[in-house]
Amino acid sequence: MAGNSEIDEGFYSRQLYVLGHEAMRRMGAANVLIAGLKGLGVEIAKNVILSGVKAVTVQDEGSAVWSDLSSQFYLRECHLGQNRASCSLQQLSSLNPHVEVSAHTGPLDEELLLRFQIVVLTDSSLDDQKRFGQLCHSHGIKLIVADTKGLCGQLFCDFGEKFEVLERDGEMPASLMIERITKENPGRVIWTDDQKHGFSDGSKVVFSDVQGMTELNSIGPVEIKVCDKYSFSICDTSSFSEYERGGVVTEVKQPFQLDFKPLSEALHDRKLLILNDHGKISRHNTLHLAFQALHDFVKNKQRLPYSWCQTDADSLLEMVRELNTVAEVEQLDEAAVRLLSCTARGDLAPINAFFGGLAAQEVIKACSRKFTPLQQWMYFDALECLPEDKDRLAECSVTSTDTRYDGQTAVFGASFQKRLGNQKYFLVGAGAIGCELLKNFALIGLGAGEEGHITVTDMDYIERSNLNRQFLFRSPDIGNPKSEVAAKAVCQMNPQMKITSHQNRVDAASEALYDYSFFKGLDGVAAALDNVEARVYLDSRCVLHQKPMLEGGTLGSKGHTLVVVPHLTEPYGPAKSSSSNAIPLCTLKNFPHRIEHTLQWARDQFEGLFKQTPENVNCFLRDPGFVERTLSHGDVEAMETLEAVWRGLQDMEAGGQRPKSWEDCVSWARCKWETLYNNDIRQLLHCFPPDEVTSNGLPFWSGSKRCPHPLTFDPKNSTHVGYVMAAAKLYGQTYGIKGTRDNGSIEQILEKVQTPPFNPKSSVKIHLTDQEMEEERQKESGDAEKAQLEELKGKLSSLKNSAQMHPIDFEKDDDTNFHMDFIVAASNLRAENYDIPAADRHQSKRIAGRIIPAIATTTAAVAGLMCLELFKLVQGHKKIESYRTSYLNLAVQYFVLSQPSRPPDFQEKSGLTVSALYYGPAVLYMGQEERLKKRVSDVVKMVTKADIPPHQKVLELIPSFEEDEDCETVPPIRYLLL
Repeated sequence: MAGNSEIDEGFYSRQLYVLGHEAMRRMGAANVLIAGLKGLGVEIAKNVILSGVKAVTVQDEGSAVWSDLSSQFYLRECHLGQNRASCSLQQLSSLNPHVEVSAHTGPLDEELLLRFQIVVLTDSSLDDQKRFGQLCHSHGIKLIVADTKGLCGQLFCDFGEKFEVLERDGEMPASLMIERITKENPGRVIWTDDQKHGFSDGSKVVFSDVQGMTELNSIGPVEIKVCDKYSFSICDTSSFSEYERGGVVTEVKQPFQLDFKPLSEALHDRKLLILNDHGKISRHNTLHLAFQALHDFVKNKQRLPYSWCQTDADSLLEMVRELNTVAEVEQLDEAAVRLLSCTARGDLAPINAFFGGLAAQEVIKACSRKFTPLQQWMYFDALECLPEDKDRLAECSVTSTDTRYDGQTAVFGASFQKRLGNQKYFLVGAGAIGCELLKNFALIGLGAGEEGHITVTDMDYIERSNLNRQFLFRSPDIGNPKSEVAAKAVCQMNPQMKITSHQNRVDAASEALYDYSFFKGLDGVAAALDNVEARVYLDSRCVLHQKPMLEGGTLGSKGHTLVVVPHLTEPYGPAKSSSSNAIPLCTLKNFPHRIEHTLQWARDQFEGLFKQTPENVNCFLRDPGFVERTLSHGDVEAMETLEAVWRGLQDMEAGGQRPKSWEDCVSWARCKWETLYNNDIRQLLHCFPPDEVTSNGLPFWSGSKRCPHPLTFDPKNSTHVGYVMAAAKLYGQTYGIKGTRDNGSIEQILEKVQTPPFNPKSSVKIHLTDQEMEEERQKESGDAEKAQLEELKGKLSSLKNSAQMHPIDFEKDDDTNFHMDFIVAASNLRAENYDIPAADRHQSKRIAGRIIPAIATTTAAVAGLMCLELFKLVQGHKKIESYRTSYLNLAVQYFVLSQPSRPPDFQEKSGLTVSALYYGPAVLYMGQEERLKKRVSDVVKMVTKADIPPHQKVLELIPSFEEDEDCETVPPIRYLLL
């Protein structure tokens, strides 16, 4: 972007749905300095460069040493002794062609800092932080300080005085359909009862399309007070006209200002600490002092504390106690201070990935003024990654030197590093989170030992829209398998890695490959998937084979992580029903009231016209049993399907819709326009006139039912002609007919098109609910309908020798294929029918294309947290309180880290009980009150999937177990009682 007003939407596609065009234009004018290019610095730089600022300068005076290789992914062994910034420049520059990246190998000074709008300090002294912090604060430069030491880290922000935030959280403004507005003081707004609002007292809203009380449409934002979950009060409406019907109320996002203290002041204000893990409140307060003491320690001794040196730990603790005589923290976490001292020399990739994501998100906030910045301190630790058994802590002190893992063995010791190297892991997904996980795996050495191995699978191929956040990929990789390219990239980061890449989907069809033997050889599984169904399936396989699973996901600035531990935590579990979010068919067909409804309708039109019908035609032509199979689905559905097949095969001259020329395609598209946007609406209004009332005497067209109006085709209207152009091009494509892109030619053809006359029919029944529609479909057809079906079968039999059609798969990211042109035009025309505000192409692509907003910062943070849980799994932690499930929203610095849930126990009606649900050993026993009549082995045969050898038997007694000759232990099968 680099300051240009034009944004490369193909490259920034998914990020644009997080930040928006205006925020990214502001980012395109920002110059950012990132000081320090060790592991944390390069993480921040990577994320900031991918985000699309104007320019990034990376500064570092230091030379690469062995410990850097444990987290600085752009340094190689050949770079040892060379400047870190210079060695990383080429790789950083290749991340984003729109960002200018440069290196500065000299020291930090005031003249350098004054050239930038945002300054990020990493690996800096407290004296420098105070000095440069005061300079930045006084000159309006946004300052971010980030630091990690072993398993602990801190983040600080100072964006100056009166920093304006233009949008608090990035959420879409709430919008609701009005059912009624009272005429009183204050007036009360009630909306339809199928919607719940996100408003709060003090929110401001605007009104549109209100009929009757039209005064509301012209006044500015109105402050509201929430009455209940379906209403709020507004201003005095007693002098306004009577409310009639309709209207939309929309939230107005309000900018606000924040004041920041300079670092030297904020250092003494513990009220500015943002909590994340609420089980560690005292630890956060303690770490605020401990990091200050650590700076003093380094200043006095010119070194960090030695790893696992108790003398240094005692010294640091004494310094913290001295600082606390002024700070007066009620409860110091002295154990945390000692562990910080023992691990401060560590440089861990997962911690740097987490803080790298957070710090880069603050850079984005500083230059875009979108989202709420951190105010002002945040501390985080993962000290629970250390061995649970205190006796094993001694192992951590045995470190190795001059290896690429020095930054990690300084924390965990050499024996843990060996265990990491010998792990065998299965990574499912090589997209955004998958790339970040593979990078972390390479840095920590997972699977890089003699007995270790990583298997990664992803069926997708690299697209241009991936490059903005899947940082292992570059433009030349487009079109290649993700898993293959990602595996090669991380092997360059760490040549010791042993990775096999697959291009398989993990589902029931691949169980022959990913079978019992495959899972038996694994130590764990990592899920980097983008849909719930795939997660549920993979979770079920891990449960079946008793393997731990790491799971994480993102949605824009939001993210979550979950660790599933056999015997200890509950699994991901079955998919929650999404039926409550489904749009009712009657709403789509006749009563849309939101742009989401018209876009889904347009998507359904695309699928039906250009994919489903051509596929049915082809099935009819090649499958002799197609007609009989279709008839078995019911007469109503069969009539719809077979009529569409007949129309698709029969020439237009004979009453069908099979074109022979481009002109025929344009004529078809024009007639389709007339049917959808004029005739169908006229028929609807014939059945339910604008003044229709219900049996209760209330207006039919009220609440969520918007009264539509038919459109008249205008050849000068770009949306009208755009629909015809796109529909004709796609229709022609299904028949192998090429057309033109020339609007003048289209207009000439349209002048000759005659649309058939239309008169609404009183016999047409329009369904008001999905239940009515379903009941109609289930009705037994009369003699006339059955005769029609027989006639249709006869017509079709004479068309068996027709040419096949070419179904079209919807592809949202190709702007030349007319797919989105059709969707946008079709949706906005229907929106015009119902007076629904239209959506631009960008918004339409997100909704109709079901695009998941994504940004590199959240991805990095989530992958970092997942790998911290990986450390715990490799350590063999047995206590559930050692693990963390996390939920975060980087837009508002919201973090919740909590203990995972335990699995419940289930008892089946038959009396069978599973102990330690989901995970073996599954034990069956016979309760004394209700004894089983069948042998347990017979039950097992009925419910067990044949994937585990029958000889594998485990015995685990549960409290009420009694020896019985009819009782047998069984293989650990999840599906046994579920």
